[in-house]
Amino acid sequence: MVVVANQKIAVCPGSFDPITWGHVDIIRRAAAMFDQVIVVVMINSGKHPSFTAQERVEMIKRCTKDIAHVTVDVYEGLLAEYVRLKKAHAIVRGLRAVSDFEYEFQMALTNKKLNQDAETVFFTTRAENMYLSSSIVRSIASMNGDISDFVPACIHDDIKKRFSKKGS
Repeated sequence: MVVVANQKIAVCPGSFDPITWGHVDIIRRAAAMFDQVIVVVMINSGKHPSFTAQERVEMIKRCTKDIAHVTVDVYEGLLAEYVRLKKAHAIVRGLRAVSDFEYEFQMALTNKKLNQDAETVFFTTRAENMYLSSSIVRSIASMNGDISDFVPACIHDDIKKRFSKKGS
């Protein structure tokens, strides 16, 4: 990634385990507002993901390959520090429902305390994605349900394959 002076950079963090249509929509909308969007898979030692960090990075790359100015990265540490390292201007977060707001607001304030330059921008989800989450996708896939409306076709088989093994 080549950073141009005065370029507005946004960081779109998450676990993306796996990426969903909701995530892709937020990334696409952020890319329309910022010069560069870095989608970063955040490593959280308290979580036990279904996909490795590198698998998630590869899935995100496939799902965002047609979105200009989007790069994908992985990071283990504080988001506020990552934003500082990348000289980013904003953290992009999606809100599905009012219930998301309290947690996201707390995280935004914490990131601002840790890094004064870390502004958080909230995107409200589209109505068709309000219920959608990675955990719902994992749950449906683990019961051999149809996830085709929830994830891009380019990663559908990866998810189905991963969860068909768990049922064996």
